[in-house]
Amino acid sequence: MEITIFGKGNMGQAIGHNFEIAGHEVTYYGSKDQATTLGEIVIMAVPYPALAALAKQYATQLKGKIVVDITNPLNFDTWDDLVVPADSSAAQELQQQLPDSQVLKAFNTTFAATLQSGQVNGKEPTTVLVAGNDDSAKQRFTRALADSPLEVKDAGKLKRARELEAMGFMQMTLAASEQIGWTGGFAVVK
Repeated sequence: MEITIFGKGNMGQAIGHNFEIAGHEVTYYGSKDQATTLGEIVIMAVPYPALAALAKQYATQLKGKIVVDITNPLNFDTWDDLVVPADSSAAQELQQQLPDSQVLKAFNTTFAATLQSGQVNGKEPTTVLVAGNDDSAKQRFTRALADSPLEVKDAGKLKRARELEAMGFMQMTLAASEQIGWTGGFAVVK
């Protein structure tokens, strides 16, 4: 399967690493690159403010694609709140902008280090929570990562992205205040 990642930073590289381990071809695009073809799964590993511009620029090419939003729409000026309405999420906004795509929320509750290593605290598999309205898209996404060290769990419909973004926000604020490390995170323990 072909995977496209918008974003060449730590998160984009760590996410791509897992798809590559799972045997997929990954193409990365930076902010100044012009994407010529897009894979079946497109990862938006960019800051939240860049989502709308990418959705507008590539709307036609993203039709029928699985589009994964990894953003945490944090107010980076204050580190004190999310910038989306309380009854919405970045992923829900993206789905409105891309009505002909299957938008999923995933990877926002993980740090790059735990994605790269595939483990939280060196012991537990890194858990990727995925929310979306299209069950088939979630299943294809999960199968695409089946041969990686990550564990993917279905977090429900896209409206659950609100809770995932709040969880990601909490994790980031804990790391920024040095209560946990940037190599820490959440894992689902059986």
